[in-house]
Amino acid sequence: MPVLFTYNQLLMAERENVVLTRDVSIVTIPDGAPGTLDKGEEVTIHQALGDNYTVITAYGHMVRIAGSDADALDKEPRHLHTLVSETSAEAVEKNCWEVMKTVYDPEIPVNIVDLGLVYDCHVTPVGKELHEVHIMMTLTAPGCGMGPVIQSDVEKSVRALPGVASVDVEVILDPPWSRDMMSEVAKLQLGLY
Repeated sequence: MPVLFTYNQLLMAERENVVLTRDVSIVTIPDGAPGTLDKGEEVTIHQALGDNYTVITAYGHMVRIAGSDADALDKEPRHLHTLVSETSAEAVEKNCWEVMKTVYDPEIPVNIVDLGLVYDCHVTPVGKELHEVHIMMTLTAPGCGMGPVIQSDVEKSVRALPGVASVDVEVILDPPWSRDMMSEVAKLQLGLY
């Protein structure tokens, strides 16, 4: 009889202890406060999805390390974006959705699109091959300390896309997020079936 593993068991199997190779800026979870971990501290990689890392410190605190600081974990920066090189409004919108799928809530191993946090992405041409992007998204809970961090991740990712002149990421809390907004894939990943 085959052995079946839950998604959480597979995540735990992938955890890795590493020693920081340099001082690194962090964001504490769930309050979103900035801080620093020192070179030589040992951390456990809890989640390595998207462009960032969620780690557990020796004191049991959960923190996020930006993907641009992957070298502090002795890792290579990851480039996860499969993008279209065109700059039509349709191509820019497609790219926006693709990069938003690389943004994760640091506590939940599902991207923000599949979690149902992104309500709308509207692309408006403003010049030759340039567009304004307006994204409406929500949070899993009002007052989430990581909300501004996730919002910033979305803004930075979209701003870096070809053909994007400006980005406005609006966090709205009405309608409130619920599990019903999650994709079937997300529900399956989290064992909600």
